[in-house]
Amino acid sequence: MSEPRVIPMLAYADAAAAADWICRAFGFRETERFADRSGTVTDVVLKRPDGAIVLVGHPNDAYEGPRKHAEHCAVAARWLDRPVIVDGLVVYVDDLEAHHAAAAAAGARIISGLETNPLQRQYRVEDLEGHRWMFATRVER
Repeated sequence: MSEPRVIPMLAYADAAAAADWICRAFGFRETERFADRSGTVTDVVLKRPDGAIVLVGHPNDAYEGPRKHAEHCAVAARWLDRPVIVDGLVVYVDDLEAHHAAAAAAGARIISGLETNPLQRQYRVEDLEGHRWMFATRVER
């Protein structure tokens, strides 16, 4: 299988912890990890069994994830006051209910439970630093 033509990249204050958590909570597996000379993990490649890829990175020590940033920025706090995806990801999975249960068991903050709309069945969740993800399964028409 060829590599996807679009690969999302998410920044984290602690890329190592984020990668480990995303694997546990969302069903990815780590395929590569890179660190700088001081040992700080700077980039991690994560893949799902279906071939989806996400890159997790640490841009620098000044970076703050969405949840931390919202603690001292009123505008950022307003971005997160609704259960919508702001600069997040949509990932299609085969067994949405099992995925939802695994994410909840790993401590993911569920921001909207399982719901069905005309296009898909879905739920929305925040990861450990506040990035938002939507996991979904298409509805058959």
